[in-house]
Amino acid sequence: MTAEGTWGSRVEAPASRWGRSMLWCLAGALAATPVTAQRPVEGSPAAAYVAVSADVVALRGVTVVDGTAGPALRGQTVVIEGNRITSVGPSGDVAIPDGAEILDLPGHTVTPGMMGLHDHLYYTAAGGRAAQLTYSAPRLYLGSGVTSVRTTGSQQPYAELNLKAEIEAGNLPGPRIHITAPYITGGTGASTMTFLNSPEQARRFVRYWAEEGATWLKAYTNIRSAELGAAIEEAHRHGIKVTGHLCSISFTEAVDLGIDNIEHGLMTNSDYSPGRGKDECPQDLMTSTGEVDVNSPEVANTFRKMIDAGVPMTSTLAVYELFIQGRPVRDQRSLDAMAPDVREDYLRSKAQIDEVGLPVELLQNAMAYEKAFYDAGGILAAGVDPTGNGGALPGYGDQRNYELLVEAGFAPEAAVQVLSANGARVLDVFDDLGTVEAGKIADLVVMQGDLTADPSVIRNVTLVFKDGVGYDSPQMLDDVRGRVGIS
Repeated sequence: MTAEGTWGSRVEAPASRWGRSMLWCLAGALAATPVTAQRPVEGSPAAAYVAVSADVVALRGVTVVDGTAGPALRGQTVVIEGNRITSVGPSGDVAIPDGAEILDLPGHTVTPGMMGLHDHLYYTAAGGRAAQLTYSAPRLYLGSGVTSVRTTGSQQPYAELNLKAEIEAGNLPGPRIHITAPYITGGTGASTMTFLNSPEQARRFVRYWAEEGATWLKAYTNIRSAELGAAIEEAHRHGIKVTGHLCSISFTEAVDLGIDNIEHGLMTNSDYSPGRGKDECPQDLMTSTGEVDVNSPEVANTFRKMIDAGVPMTSTLAVYELFIQGRPVRDQRSLDAMAPDVREDYLRSKAQIDEVGLPVELLQNAMAYEKAFYDAGGILAAGVDPTGNGGALPGYGDQRNYELLVEAGFAPEAAVQVLSANGARVLDVFDDLGTVEAGKIADLVVMQGDLTADPSVIRNVTLVFKDGVGYDSPQMLDDVRGRVGIS
């Protein structure tokens, strides 16, 4: 385990070591951030990827999966004027304004831009590698259809604040960024995290980062109740919100403390650990969750408390999958994007995992837990968490989350809702973003194929609209080949 708390990169047996290492290594609601126009500056790196810049654009003949979880709409036309959607409806009924640039797109699917609710701008990989992906992560996210991210734990917060400013100025390509402060946890050691040793230190930390521009805080596994409670109270006083990758504090305990969001789902919830002491993180938590009955009264109680308090859960199935035996996590696009040494170490790590990794039943139970939470009325959002042995890349891992949600039993329309509208609700931007409907900002993903018929169509992105500007996805993704793990 690294000091920063990212996923471990060595393969160890027995399974109890896996559980301890990965529990500690899973690598914080936001004050309403104004949604501002983000148009590229002429001649800038952002402008180099612009494929559609007309003031009025019509996407004609598309299938729309609108983010509401309602049925897919066939043969639709979506009209964009400026940076807003002004009309959505059957192609024969929608009036296209004179002078519009018309894109005839039969056989294509349009969805809202994805909201990456656990999308770091740093990356960790096998062999103990770590890098701040200031160049490649923004391109991978936007090129994959992720138009907004919440960093959900920062290692280089000023690099992220500066990147956010450059994207908002139209100089650099990338998604909208919601900044999370450095991690807060308990304990001691050499780490980029902040070790909180008193409630007053927690309040001081919150005040500082609120003034610096963070809009979320992220609590980590060993934080104590006194410090988390003080941080939440101070955060709410300053209009920002708190999420957490928990363990020492269970989900229901965190709800009682006033937390706004909880990350990762079942494998980090100590509600079901009998005999656990106050502020104690069970070392076998990850592996023991395979025995949790997701239909039990205890699970229903967790869900009821979260839903009654309006606390969403963030799914990060793509990063869990990396450590499961025999899973298809050798995506050629991801391998091509990795720097050569990173790719070699990842493939070596994956070969070991296929021999002694975690059983698939753990992943299946985590999937069932998230589906049960959604079915009970909980707000489930999603993010990739590009940490661990390096196989879940920014953007590509967000797309993989869609495929995994469908595997978990979500209807395609519901999976899109999780990746878009629900994330917008968590980020308090649902009035402007998250669905394909008139009046919303035109953050849209165009992909070739019928997403409702084939989950892999999520990978076939051709155009990504952000603020009504269409970006060339293949060009953006091609420019990161061989760079992940370096820049």
